Amino acid sequence: MKKWALCVNNEGYPASLELRKVYAVLDDEDGERMGCIRVIDEEGEDYLYPSSMFVALEVSEPVEKRLLTLSTFPTHPAQAGASL
Repeated sequence: MKKWALCVNNEGYPASLELRKVYAVLDDEDGERMGCIRVIDEEGEDYLYPSSMFVALEVSEPVEKRLLTLSTFPTHPAQAGASL
C-alpha cells in the first residue's frame, strides 16, 4: 500500500502543488525529523515540503486502486500524483 497526502496549503509553491489534490508520499526519515514530507509534485519530481501543507490520508484498497489508475505511478514509487 502506498502513502497519500492531501494538499491543504500551496502558499509559496503554486506551480508545484495544487490545493485539494492527492499526492503520493515517499518515506523520508530525515525529512520527517525536519517537519517535512516528501511528495511527488506537479513536476513529477519528489521534493520535501512542510508537513503542515498536507493532511495524511488512509485510503481503502478500492480508492488506492483508483488513485493509481489516475496517476502516472510507474513501477518506481517515487513518481506519482493523482487528482480525485
